[in-house]
Amino acid sequence: MALGPVMLDVESLTLSEEEQIMLSHPLVGGVIYFARNYESPSQIKALSDSIRQIRPELLIAVDQEGGRVQRFKNGFTRLPPMQKFLPLYRKNTEAALKLVKDSGWLMAAELLAVGVDFSFAPVLDLDDCGCEVIADRSFSPKPDEVIALAGAWMEGMHEAGMATTGKHFPGHGSVTTDSHLELPVDSRDIADIATKDLVPFAALLTQLDAIMPAHILFSKVDGGNSVGFSNYWLQTILREDLGFDGVIFSDDLSMEGAAASGSYMARAKLALNAGCDMILVCNNRAGALEILNGLSVDSCNDYKTDKHLSVMSAFSQHSSDILSLAELHNNSRWQLSHQLLRVLA
Repeated sequence: MALGPVMLDVESLTLSEEEQIMLSHPLVGGVIYFARNYESPSQIKALSDSIRQIRPELLIAVDQEGGRVQRFKNGFTRLPPMQKFLPLYRKNTEAALKLVKDSGWLMAAELLAVGVDFSFAPVLDLDDCGCEVIADRSFSPKPDEVIALAGAWMEGMHEAGMATTGKHFPGHGSVTTDSHLELPVDSRDIADIATKDLVPFAALLTQLDAIMPAHILFSKVDGGNSVGFSNYWLQTILREDLGFDGVIFSDDLSMEGAAASGSYMARAKLALNAGCDMILVCNNRAGALEILNGLSVDSCNDYKTDKHLSVMSAFSQHSSDILSLAELHNNSRWQLSHQLLRVLA
């Protein structure tokens, strides 16, 4: 079965009967895990296996950035906030880039070992104006440092066999409002954005398999729609001007930054019409069901989202190179990286 354009969450450590039915829906294409879904490596591997038994092609994702945003902790390496690498980078660039690359590899290898296809990472936002929701999730306030560090992190992810997702296009770090709580508005023009926040996305485009747009309204660029609902941002700027041909994931449609666009059905249609290949609907089962019951399979086939989405699983599914956690723990690269990261985390 082809991948549908909807990514859902599940409520617990195992699948309920309702969730088993939902995952069989042709509009579903993926599952995102949260901390509530995790108890141990063996448990999350069993949950991944149970999803694969229903539909082996479904994408399984998680936010495993490090620092405040790491869903799996006990039994996994504790990853530092990305900005923890910055002092070492400024002191010893070569050593820092090697550690960051190895850390991206370690993060990806640990997730792949338990059946997770990818983490929504890395963050490419610049941290320079006190945006609390970004802050130390960002590698640096400077575009050139973000490019170097995030580039090394993605190189490690690719070595492990994991696709990359840059977020939050075209940059969330220049607003102070948290888009989880309300819709941020940025009044800068496109020239200002292009010479600052957009720089890491443009520079790293060849390493990015996917991009997640921000729920931010750039009033002088597209005053009618926030980025994830904007045809101008996603089609004209990202696809045409920058030439990006990878996957576009919406940010969670349940966030308050998306609520201004209307009902869940309205949000879903706006995001898909703007060019999102897959929409995330998390922590609101009623909203997810509204979308699954309201969208038609035929209309979604017109978006041809499966053309882009297949790259996300091509890296990992059915690969013979994936190591088990036991094999990883005996791997010298993992051992050294794990030890160094314990100091930073």
